Amino acid sequence: MNITDIAWSAAGLGFIFLMTTLGAATVFLFRKADMGKYQNIFLGFAAGVMIAASIWSLLIPSIEATETEGGIGWIPAAVGFTLGALFLLGLDKVIPHLHSSTGVREGRPSASKRTMLMFSAVTLHNIPEGMAVGLAFALASQTPGAGGNLLSGGGAGAYTAAIALAIGIGIQNFPEGAAVTLPFRQEGYTAWKSFLLGALTGAVEPVFGILAALLAGLFTEVMPWLLAFAAGAMIYVVVEEMIPEAHLGEHSNKATLSVMAGFLVMMILDLALG
Repeated sequence: MNITDIAWSAAGLGFIFLMTTLGAATVFLFRKADMGKYQNIFLGFAAGVMIAASIWSLLIPSIEATETEGGIGWIPAAVGFTLGALFLLGLDKVIPHLHSSTGVREGRPSASKRTMLMFSAVTLHNIPEGMAVGLAFALASQTPGAGGNLLSGGGAGAYTAAIALAIGIGIQNFPEGAAVTLPFRQEGYTAWKSFLLGALTGAVEPVFGILAALLAGLFTEVMPWLLAFAAGAMIYVVVEEMIPEAHLGEHSNKATLSVMAGFLVMMILDLALG
């Protein structure tokens, strides 16, 4: 990756981190009594975006990249997808964390405070999102004719697709940032401390995004596998945690509609800009 490619990646990763921070800032707007209701809607929308992004921005490009090189498209997609899910499963088993909505502790036994375990849980969510955006820009930089220029032939579609993914993940990071911050407030922390903890959960996005992009740049042949890996990790998070937590309590139809709305928004973004 050249300097221009790195700049595009940094801008995309910085944007999604910013949106997490802005979402966390909504803790200043809601009363404690209303937090549970909004949290379900926010989680549902974020889950829908992640599902659509996994399909259109990660799995399909993984298949197409393999077939372009004369390979069998479904093999890297299937294997990478499985490895991504197993990676998140492994982190779930190893890293001590707690889901605020259920109060269930997971991972290795730990004497850490409840809040720190909650912090670990929501931070895990953001790892595959950062990887997805970093890999999307790395893929664009490897596209013939890209050269870091949105107007340069074949590179235009690759970069606009990466930008569409960054916009989609950024949009979902806003409600997700709110959804992961509100539980800290419900635990009794001040609005400012809740905001800082929520914003910090997004710090892993640029870190893992840059690492994934660098790895893809060093070993270009593994790009399809990495794209599918990120997709598998994102779907694991959605199915294991986000959708079940969004449907806790009464009136779960609002969460269902939020999932569908998020999916629709990301699908339109990818197809319109990709």
